Amino acid sequence: MSRVDTAWLRMDNDVNLMMIVGVWLLQPRLSYQAVCRRIEDKLLKYERFRQAVVRDATGAASWVTDDSFDIHRHVVREKLVRGKGQGEREALQARVGALATTPLDPARPLWQFHLIEDYDGGSAMIARLHHCIGDGIALISVTMSITDGGSDPPARRPREASADGDGADWLSDAVLKPLGGLSAKAAGIAEASIARALDAFADPQRGLADSIDGARTAGKVLSDIAAMAMMADDSPTLLKGKPNGTKRVAWGEPIALDQVKSIGKALGCSINDVLLACVSGAIGDWLREQGDDPAGKEIRAMVPVNLRPLEEAWKLGNRFGLAPLVLPIGIANPVERVYAVRARMNALKSSYQPLLAFAVLAVAGQSPKPVQDMILGLFAKKATAVMTNVPGPAVPLKFCGSTLRQTMFWVPASGDIGVGVSILSYGGGVQFSLITDDALCPHPQAIIDRFEPEFKQLSLLTMMLPWGEE
Repeated sequence: MSRVDTAWLRMDNDVNLMMIVGVWLLQPRLSYQAVCRRIEDKLLKYERFRQAVVRDATGAASWVTDDSFDIHRHVVREKLVRGKGQGEREALQARVGALATTPLDPARPLWQFHLIEDYDGGSAMIARLHHCIGDGIALISVTMSITDGGSDPPARRPREASADGDGADWLSDAVLKPLGGLSAKAAGIAEASIARALDAFADPQRGLADSIDGARTAGKVLSDIAAMAMMADDSPTLLKGKPNGTKRVAWGEPIALDQVKSIGKALGCSINDVLLACVSGAIGDWLREQGDDPAGKEIRAMVPVNLRPLEEAWKLGNRFGLAPLVLPIGIANPVERVYAVRARMNALKSSYQPLLAFAVLAVAGQSPKPVQDMILGLFAKKATAVMTNVPGPAVPLKFCGSTLRQTMFWVPASGDIGVGVSILSYGGGVQFSLITDDALCPHPQAIIDRFEPEFKQLSLLTMMLPWGEE
């Protein structure tokens, strides 16, 4: 197992488990037997899903085939139990929250599907996959491959012996070439040095002594890491505090992607700028209602940055860095807030922080567990939330003959971070999902329900702006 994946494996703690949790809502109803057959036929062609994790005395981890693999341990049939006064949706949300805090069996492959055969006239399927298997881009690619007509993984070529390990190609193609146009001042480190350093980080067979190319590069990397660690603390809000480990999840109805694109085009902003501005507004409005005035405040969200070509997502593993994005929750004007987000996003585009974050994870993955906890805890203290935006298929998919009408997922958070925001585009819509810790926000639906009004307000103000001349 690579050092980065090892870091994710060991990141579980008492209040946050490193599981990516997702829900599929399907119509018409599915049968348990059909789902088991599909998972066996499609998902198990990825050998990782037949492998358990074995750790040695040094803390290193390896993928080992589970000789007693049983599909029925990993595809679980269950009936949705409603509490007093709960509707189906509230009961499903409660079940997802409970599963988000239930560890996977460490002696078995680290994934599980829970099929609720009867839900809202169809079925619901809850997926749980440990982050060490892969990142969000990889797992979206793999899970979509099990849908009707989904493609099998490409045949693997025998691994060639190489001093550079198997990380050189993806790093060069996905990171170094796109960044090649940056100025030397912005880069700070020579591209060749970054390649050698991060390829070594990604390769579990090479020692840390080989990971830094010379004292000058080592000093620069360490100074930049120190600069990241010295980031100012977030503004204190109700969402920043000590979590208790009980999770709550929520989701809303999708917003039309075409409308988001139209607003972005009109304002000269990206789709992400518009969406993140709406997230900021929804959080700020919720805080205001709770008596926690967000005026003049900002919070930091750690945003995953993909570091590989999308066509290689099937290879699994974690190939992403993290960038700290400051969300302007204290700006009340929606248009002003969009432009503030755009400015922050543009600043991140010329930053090497995602690469350095990848390196930090690699170092943490080879360090003793207490050292890893210390390193990652330092960064977790600087953020209030984890936020991710994953592109999905543009047209609705089918699974075992049923239509996948809605799909949601929730990202895990490390350390004491208690908020996770997930944005997924699918079938012409944009889906917002939120997971929170009960000690910080016991009713995340109250935040989710503010996303659409924030978007409508932004749309109205955009239409009211003067047009025709700059």
